[in-house]
Amino acid sequence: MKILNKKASHNYEVIESMEAGVVLTGAEVKSIKSGRANMTDSFAKIINGELYLVNVEIPKYKYDGSSFYDPRRSRKLLVNKKQLVTLASKMKAKNLVMFPLSIYDTHGKIKVEIALGRGMKRHEKKDKEKERTLDRELLRESREVL
Repeated sequence: MKILNKKASHNYEVIESMEAGVVLTGAEVKSIKSGRANMTDSFAKIINGELYLVNVEIPKYKYDGSSFYDPRRSRKLLVNKKQLVTLASKMKAKNLVMFPLSIYDTHGKIKVEIALGRGMKRHEKKDKEKERTLDRELLRESREVL
């Protein structure tokens, strides 16, 4: 099961991406494996020398019996110290943002694909949309000719 952050490609220009593990509870793992997670407006942040995934909503698993659960809590990401230092230096040097692209499971473990990117401005988004529509029209015309 792969859950994508659909807003990420629209709001950011992806420069570099990497894979990281996530610290989750058992009920959260089951909820993700059933395809229930929302990553809109989420980001990754370095707090006290550790990488955290902030504002990802993982709804409560319907068969979980616990009484208190915060679906938008910050979750720790598991990366090497060397990777963390390089991410921090790139973020400061080039004024980049860190955000999740997707959440997926591999061999029973939940992984997050995080990316470094630059926020796109409104006119850049409009230009990108114009290019897509032109490409679609050209493809449609070429199909009609054949």
